[in-house]
Amino acid sequence: MIPIAQAADPVVCEAPSISDLDDFADFSNAGSAEDETITFEAGRVEAQVGPTPSASLSGGVLIRRGERLAGADSAEYEPVTQALKLDGNVRYEDPQTQIRGDSAEFSYSSGHIEFNNADFLVGMGNARGSAGLLAINQDGTLNLDSVTYTTCPPGSNDWQIEAGNIELDTAESIGTARGVKLRFKGVPILWAPFLSFPLTDARKTGILTPTVGSSSQRGNELAVPWYWNIAENYDATITPRWLSDRGIEVGSQFRYLTDIHRGSVEFDYLADDNMFDASRYLATIDHRTIFGNGVRSLVDIRDASDNQYFEDLGGSLSISSTTHLNRSVIFDHFGDTWALFGRVQDYQTLDESLGPQDEPYQRLPQFLASATWTDQPFGLQYSFDGELVNFDRDTGVTGWRMDLEPGMEMAIQQPGWFVTPGVSLKYTRYELDNTEMGQSSNPDRFLPIASIDTGFVLERAMRDADSNRIQTLEPRLLYVHVPFRNQDDLPVFDTIVPDLNLVQLYRKNRYLGVDRLADTDQLSIGITSRILDVDSGREVMTATIGQALYLSPQGVSLPGQSVVTGESSDYIAEVRFLLYDNLNFDVGHQWGTGNSGTSQSEARLQYRPQANKIVNLSYRFRRESLEQGDVSWSWPITQRWNFVGRYNYSFRDDELLERFFGLEYESCCWGLRVVSRRHLSTRDGTQDSSFGLQLVLKGMTSLGTAADRMLERGILGYSPNVY
Repeated sequence: MIPIAQAADPVVCEAPSISDLDDFADFSNAGSAEDETITFEAGRVEAQVGPTPSASLSGGVLIRRGERLAGADSAEYEPVTQALKLDGNVRYEDPQTQIRGDSAEFSYSSGHIEFNNADFLVGMGNARGSAGLLAINQDGTLNLDSVTYTTCPPGSNDWQIEAGNIELDTAESIGTARGVKLRFKGVPILWAPFLSFPLTDARKTGILTPTVGSSSQRGNELAVPWYWNIAENYDATITPRWLSDRGIEVGSQFRYLTDIHRGSVEFDYLADDNMFDASRYLATIDHRTIFGNGVRSLVDIRDASDNQYFEDLGGSLSISSTTHLNRSVIFDHFGDTWALFGRVQDYQTLDESLGPQDEPYQRLPQFLASATWTDQPFGLQYSFDGELVNFDRDTGVTGWRMDLEPGMEMAIQQPGWFVTPGVSLKYTRYELDNTEMGQSSNPDRFLPIASIDTGFVLERAMRDADSNRIQTLEPRLLYVHVPFRNQDDLPVFDTIVPDLNLVQLYRKNRYLGVDRLADTDQLSIGITSRILDVDSGREVMTATIGQALYLSPQGVSLPGQSVVTGESSDYIAEVRFLLYDNLNFDVGHQWGTGNSGTSQSEARLQYRPQANKIVNLSYRFRRESLEQGDVSWSWPITQRWNFVGRYNYSFRDDELLERFFGLEYESCCWGLRVVSRRHLSTRDGTQDSSFGLQLVLKGMTSLGTAADRMLERGILGYSPNVY
């Protein structure tokens, strides 16, 4: 049996459908090919010739046509009706279908085939059922009366669909059923007087599987999606969602796909939230256009009715912590040499703790251009990066910023080493409004940037009795010189100090953004070592350590931050081990010299001896920001029962961030997931508790909450399909 309706990304499993029976309809069609010839075999044949010829076959009858075979204890040929009647242990087989019945009749004139009291098995799995009457017409339609269907193996009917009548139109790939009842463990759990469903993966208008659940923030929940297959390249889903503590929310999604356009428009509306005492909504537009000339446009617009929308209705820690909603329209073009980018961008700020002076600037508009000219004379490579952007906001300094940076490099490469000297000129100019008294309205900055980047790759063999491995040693040095320019008169629109990592270590500017360009005589030193298994190609170990040395004092800083006075940056190290075939360990650590101690640290250990056995341990630390521990697992406790869970805790706040525990049961034809969850749902520390129950009927659909999606998000490496 197939689901009630099917969207482009169906929820159903991949068990075969009853539509495989249409192979049998070809059995009686005429054909000239050798494999279409019908042959008869019988233990005994009695024939009568004359005006009304007839034939009787007994002692076992076989009828073959190509890969299709039909058989019975005996058969009678009726010349008047041009029908062959089979009786006793009737069977039909082809590569995809098996049918057993008490009797059957093949009508050669009408192409009609009819089985009485038939059992059928379709596909290569356990999809099977029975019908009091199974009729196949030459036009490809199948009629089944008094039908049962399941994907459970013979001898087990843990779940079963019963229907008074099912009609399968294989030409239109549509099935209809009347008087449908779904039983689980013999108990009716779903009934419908009429259902219409697709026989393939094609989309079809109808009701999708409902979801149910409960939450302390929203109460009991019931969502019943209705899918509308508008056209081949358009569809919509409308989802009424009942929240016992808040009211009825209606979600809608419209999707479209053309030769150059694709995207979706979503709108969720909750009228008169009982707990919030107001109506609430969330609107989303996600659009992409790819033009034939290489130009692309992207539209990403989000808008929420209020700042607490995601905290009350989001349902997860990551969504609840949303502080800004992006609204942008982008046009870009990528060619062989030039890349062009244009954008208008705004944000909706949801975090009420942010003042007007802390809200991000609007970009109205922003233009970016970059170009690279390779293979120039003397091995030179030329580059250009440019930006023109207007920053706007209700509070503070606003205005235009222009940034231009032409550059030149010479890449010298040989096997095992490279040297790349480079130089660029960076010019930045502003045209400002709302400046403070004494501040220039058109400040500018001009700076040269010189650099030399070099690296080596050394290898040595590590052969022993048990393995064939190679170890590499890969030192890299980057020297950057930028002279000092006083930049205190320049505004700060979008520039920050990013976290130090191995990517940032080899950047030429300590800041992310162009409002500040750090003066420096900096030597970035890093060394990486790898151990590679030659036979398998796997990377057994990777270790990197690096640091930036400041060869002269620095004088540039962001407002409110002190100038860097140290002679070096923190050390940063990353190590990744494949300890055994089933044990991985990753660690990243940043620490300073002297008494500065650890700045940040991350570590993760994963033990995975089998696809369905996973244990994850992780730890995260940011000085004066966060310290968290996380453990998650998915582990079988018996052959059929699986224990899943996660515990995410903040040591800094002495507070639980997320905790869930659950049990999974897997049989050959159905599964059950029960999950109890508690997590931080609002920025003020409010906890939300929920309970989820998901019943999976393999080959049909799932009922209840989408617990499998939550487990995939919370447990690294988890997959509901490993069973």
